[in-house]
Amino acid sequence: MTIRRLLVTACLVVGIAGLLTGPTAAAPASAKPRPVVVINFNRTVDEVSASFLHDSLKSAAKEKATLVVIRLDTPGGLISSMRKIVADILDSPVPVAVWVGPSGARAASAGTFLAAASAYLAMAPVTNIGAAAAVDSNGGNLDSTLARKVNQDNAALMRSLCVKRHRPAPALEETVFHARSYSAEEAVRLGIANLEVSSLNAVLKALDGKTLEASAGPVRVQTAGAPVKRVNMSFWKRLLDFLSDPNVVFLLLNVGGLGLIIELWTGGNSWIPGSLGIICLLLAFGGLSVMPFSWAGLALILVGLTFLGVELHAPGHVFFGVSGAASIIIGGVLLIGYFGGPGLPGYNPSVSWWLLGTLGVIVGLAAFVMAREVHLSHHGKRYVSSVESKALVGAIAEVNTRLAPRGEVWLNSEAWQAELEGGGTAEPGERLKVVAVKGFLVTVRPLSKEEAKKPKS
Repeated sequence: MTIRRLLVTACLVVGIAGLLTGPTAAAPASAKPRPVVVINFNRTVDEVSASFLHDSLKSAAKEKATLVVIRLDTPGGLISSMRKIVADILDSPVPVAVWVGPSGARAASAGTFLAAASAYLAMAPVTNIGAAAAVDSNGGNLDSTLARKVNQDNAALMRSLCVKRHRPAPALEETVFHARSYSAEEAVRLGIANLEVSSLNAVLKALDGKTLEASAGPVRVQTAGAPVKRVNMSFWKRLLDFLSDPNVVFLLLNVGGLGLIIELWTGGNSWIPGSLGIICLLLAFGGLSVMPFSWAGLALILVGLTFLGVELHAPGHVFFGVSGAASIIIGGVLLIGYFGGPGLPGYNPSVSWWLLGTLGVIVGLAAFVMAREVHLSHHGKRYVSSVESKALVGAIAEVNTRLAPRGEVWLNSEAWQAELEGGGTAEPGERLKVVAVKGFLVTVRPLSKEEAKKPKS
């Protein structure tokens, strides 16, 4: 009887211990499933979107995602950016599927290559794929020789993708050579797409348990119960995308340049125009860093701004003002330019003619008004009463523009032409004493030691 009780007690102890340790031992079996990363790609194919997709695929690999699904809707874009994205998709250790959706979406032009590079392609009803023939930067036809070279190059990439992803090369070559497009139904029938399905959830359900190709080889995908992580473009990427707009870049370049000109024109007495000008120029260069642009166009804009600065500081030469405004307009036309160069439909960056004309007129008028004011202040006639002349004698002026021996000084919050008594030079910021006034010209001399010790009034 005692032995029986001991056995019962031992069994109870073992059972309780099993209950306490059971969840810990079973924890690895109930580990959290790997996520499915869904990348929303509903934009043109350019350098910003290529960077966005590169970072998203890299992040998915770090998270050890079971699958990446690119929700694609694009009109196309740059060939160079398309090739970067294709390389990233092929190099991903996580299988990449593409769903062209929702209904009404398209994988056109450069998007055709992205879809063909995927390990699995699904399309929603009323979507299409194709029209990947090369065009020039204005959307027109290339000349026959260049068109043949570019299309042959793109077709070779398409054939390679078809071999790797087991898709029909002849049908997809038609999208390159003859700008052929296919509906979702046609794409599935021809074997371009794997499935026609109306929702992303249906795509994930269809992929559960399938084996898809990744960079390291076949990978079995498990989507049932997997958490879905949706990835959108970050704030900084959206900001860079905004700055890469040709109109924004052109506006920032001109506003920034004018800010620096105004800062120099006022002799550095107000730091606001110069600071804002530098900020605008830095933002403009940030936008230019991720977009194709013409160095000739940028140089013309900078030369035009320089001419406007010359017109302000040496007024009366209409040539500089007119040339500056004309250079800015022509530079804006050429700024976003690989004119006639090959590309894929869907990306046609250019500066608005309305913006070019409006800004050209505004800049020209502003330069004319400021140059006229400077010209009048330097050379115009004005009456200075004898009472005012006597009041100004003995006043302290501050050098604005270097005297050698003539220049400009600030006197009673006004800009006056000044001449240094006895010749010599005086640098900006130096304080001088007015000894005579003749018309709008004041004669000044350096302060004595006692006068220099007195604080500024």
